[in-house]
This record gives sequence, C-alpha cells and structure tokens, in this order.
Amino acid sequence: MQDMITELTRLMFGILLLGFHRQVADFIVYHERILVGLLRERGLTFPAAPTTETARNIYFGIGMFVVLYEFARIWLILHGKLI
Repeated sequence: MQDMITELTRLMFGILLLGFHRQVADFIVYHERILVGLLRERGLTFPAAPTTETARNIYFGIGMFVVLYEFARIWLILHGKLI
C-alpha cells in the first residue's frame, strides 16, 4: 500500500509540473539570468541562460516524462509485474 501512495504522489507532482510548467520555467529563467549576470560581473564566463520558451519546453517535457513513467509503473504494479 505504501508503494502505491508513493507512486500516486509522484504522479501528482508530474501532473502539477505539467500544469504549472510555464510559471516554474519563468521563475527559474528569471533567477538564472540574475545569477549569470552576477557571475559575469565578477569576471567568470558562463553561457547565456536558455530562452524562456526553451525552458518552458524543457519543464513540460520533464513533467510529461514523469507522468508517463509513473502511469507505466502503476500499471505494472496493478498487474503484478513489478514488485
């Protein structure tokens, strides 16, 4: 039973990431740009932060991967193929 609660929680987090991938990506990119700017002021060279659209696609992809992976794990648990 504990395994199923864990799997459903992971599935919920994946669905939440799918639902809020734009806000998460915007938050991360904003802070990454600030960090890159601060590091460049101190003479360190770092590549530019990804574009907002690229970050949104990355977080959407991560969310979709988590959801599909967890659906597969739950299906395998319910059908007795995964212990």
